[in-house]
Amino acid sequence: MTERGRLLDAAERMSRGELAALQLERLRATLRHVHDNVPFSRAAFEAAGVRPEDCRSLADLARFPFTTKADLRANHPFGMFAVDRSRVRRLHASSGTTGTPTVVGYTRRDLDTWADVVARSIRAAGGRPGDVVHIAYGYGLFTGGLGAHYGAERLGCTVVPASGGMTARQVRLILDLHPRVIMATPSYMLTLLDEFERQGVDPRGTSLRVGVFGAEPWTEEMRREIEERFGIDAVDIYGLSEVIGPGVAQECVETKDGPHIWEDHFYPEVVDPVTGEPLPDGAFGELVLTSLTKEAMPVVRYRTRDLTRLLPGTARVFRRMEKVTGRGDDMIILRGVNLFPSQIEEIVLRTPGVAPHFQLRLTHEGRLDRLTVRAEARPATTAEGRAAAAGEIAGRIRDSVGVSAAVEIVAPGTLERSSGKLRRVVDERGDGGARDQRGM
Repeated sequence: MTERGRLLDAAERMSRGELAALQLERLRATLRHVHDNVPFSRAAFEAAGVRPEDCRSLADLARFPFTTKADLRANHPFGMFAVDRSRVRRLHASSGTTGTPTVVGYTRRDLDTWADVVARSIRAAGGRPGDVVHIAYGYGLFTGGLGAHYGAERLGCTVVPASGGMTARQVRLILDLHPRVIMATPSYMLTLLDEFERQGVDPRGTSLRVGVFGAEPWTEEMRREIEERFGIDAVDIYGLSEVIGPGVAQECVETKDGPHIWEDHFYPEVVDPVTGEPLPDGAFGELVLTSLTKEAMPVVRYRTRDLTRLLPGTARVFRRMEKVTGRGDDMIILRGVNLFPSQIEEIVLRTPGVAPHFQLRLTHEGRLDRLTVRAEARPATTAEGRAAAAGEIAGRIRDSVGVSAAVEIVAPGTLERSSGKLRRVVDERGDGGARDQRGM
């Protein structure tokens, strides 16, 4: 057996047929579990005219109703739990910045499953037992920090639980403790890179070799920016708290061609985001996930709002999802044109003299919507270079997106930095109140 083969666990070595049989067994058990223990799900199944025993094949899952974030909020805080609360060992919750937070619970077995899938993810990213892993995801109710932490420990790594913020101190920890792997949001990694350069330290000279980045959409241009400036392999980890947290899918370092979904634990579908109709593999649409092994709060056909497509496996038997660079609920409608922040990001990152820090501001100008792009200049960019960059960005937005935008190139360090997820869009077009749009 090759070295790579020895690194794979038993599930990663299954055939597609073996995997499908396991998925159907676990799916049928999950449907029965939620039907018998979650009143909301039982009522939803009955309204749709289906029962757990109606699922005789994986294709039959499409007959069952969706679960949405609105459903989770309507049953806040514990109405979606499928076990007695005495069995729940941990609670996490979303930030609640756009409404009632979604609360999720974990049994002891759920926590073990979560640690296993994150350990598998770190290994697929290039991490190995004995590595020092610097975790700069936030700890607390957000699933990123603790999810990464217990997965790294499960793999046999030494964990530096740095959390977010205190960026100058994080640079010192990286220099002193020599981590090989870093886990963070891609936006915070760029903040760390700026701090290394501010301190006069060459980011390419550190011990870091692998970066595992997630919790928000990021583009191939941002990957290249991070890899070139830090000299590391930058790979994507995908997850969401409603399903388990980080560790639903992971990009493999040997291919970097989109995250492989750990299909023995999470069954994926892609549906038309408007009609909800299932789409074939390869078609672009909204990712829908069903948990196959969760006890405390399983979800059936959860609509993630993440836009992607399902592709055949390459480095693993499991199918891949195309890298998510936008969400259905992140879409901006500007003067009748649909656009995503990731489209602007690609343009900004291709523009000489401009740093990868930008913000979109949406306002009203009379009866028309107005988009202003504020992007930071790199330290060496001259006034003439800033003016040229502004014109180039405005032209590319007009030509590729089809809208006109005002562009301001501001001084380095002007825009708000975040220790967590990016704050890319400030929408001030509402009834007197500003609405923030954030990444996943």
